[in-house]
Amino acid sequence: MGVSTDGWLRQIEHAECHILHIDMDAFFVSVELLERPELRGVPVVVGSTSGRSVVLSASYEARRFGVRSAMPMSIALRRCPGAVILPPHQHRYAEVSAEVMRIFRSVTPEVEKLSVDEAFLDVAGSMRRLGGPREIGEQVRAQIQATLGMTASVGAATTKFVAKIASTRAKPDGLLLIPGDRTVAYLHTLPVSALWGVGAKTQEVLAGIGIRTVEDVARTPVPTLRRLLGASGEHVHHLAWGRDPRGVVVARQEKSIGAEETFSHDVADSAVLHKELLRLAHRTATRLRSSGYRAGGMALKLRYADFSTLTRSRRFDEPVDSAHALHGAATGLLESLGDRPMAVRLIGLRAESLEVGGDGSTQLTIDRRDENWRLAERALDEVNRKFGEAGVKPAGLLPTKTKTKTKTKTGARTPGTGDGERSRTAL
Repeated sequence: MGVSTDGWLRQIEHAECHILHIDMDAFFVSVELLERPELRGVPVVVGSTSGRSVVLSASYEARRFGVRSAMPMSIALRRCPGAVILPPHQHRYAEVSAEVMRIFRSVTPEVEKLSVDEAFLDVAGSMRRLGGPREIGEQVRAQIQATLGMTASVGAATTKFVAKIASTRAKPDGLLLIPGDRTVAYLHTLPVSALWGVGAKTQEVLAGIGIRTVEDVARTPVPTLRRLLGASGEHVHHLAWGRDPRGVVVARQEKSIGAEETFSHDVADSAVLHKELLRLAHRTATRLRSSGYRAGGMALKLRYADFSTLTRSRRFDEPVDSAHALHGAATGLLESLGDRPMAVRLIGLRAESLEVGGDGSTQLTIDRRDENWRLAERALDEVNRKFGEAGVKPAGLLPTKTKTKTKTKTGARTPGTGDGERSRTAL
């Protein structure tokens, strides 16, 4: 007589902890170190040395100096002047991310991708085949190490919220399982900042009435939290007791893909803006094609020197995945703005209304020129996949030759800043 599902689950240790959160360690840096292994063990920062750029990723050696993702590069270099700065390679990150997700899906089809380097997995249906959540987590970590030469951290718990906390505290290169019957006790040892949605301002408000830990939140009446935090007060109270009813959502589709650039100097020259839009269009289109998406629309973003920001968007007659189409739409929107009131600090381009487009090899179009552009760009993808992103580029992005030496024009771009992704700098 066979054993019932409930029966064999009871035989598996901590089977209730079927939600895993798996997060790659210092992902961008780790990918770069695959090509630069001699830099292992030294402080490494991925980003640009431009004064206005930000840190995209920092090795754990750099983090010991207080360097963090999204920190202005100027501050990072003051804190860790000996850090090695490496430019980002977004296409390579997308390739490695695809392999990471393939490993996740070899364990379970129940995968919710959160970004290029992290996902939730529901392994309830995989335990009979692979063992308990701890064993599965260790298997995934071992496979990532063997296949990619990189490390990942795993959190296992009964809910997504607690699994995310566990993976954060397991870093780097670790696994932490929080049993269901110990969840509340564990949460109540943590500072209030561990709760989702509790940022610096919320912490300040809560501290005003003496709430500094998760246990303090749990012991505070819900009406009081509502009065302090509005509608989110009850949600925070539920989290403080480990209650999170959300399940793993499979095949979570990206809502948009984009990239933006913060200039080293404010830009008034339209030609510079047009050239940067071409660069951003190619980055975005490459990511669209590698992800198997097409865009039903796009948005242009401008931030002026006074930090005021505007966005303009338009729909396409047919979904697109070519830089030619994205750039044409973006420059059209830019020109439609007329005379700009001041110089531009940041420009961005975002592909929106995404839909799955297969492998991108075919696309309905009534204009043969559009298809020719797409074929050329796909050929560019293949060349750069083999020889690196600097192998071939559009003529419009080649440096302009000058006969005499001149100072860098205001608004000249510093390469490598501001790519979209977890991006954490994505639009």
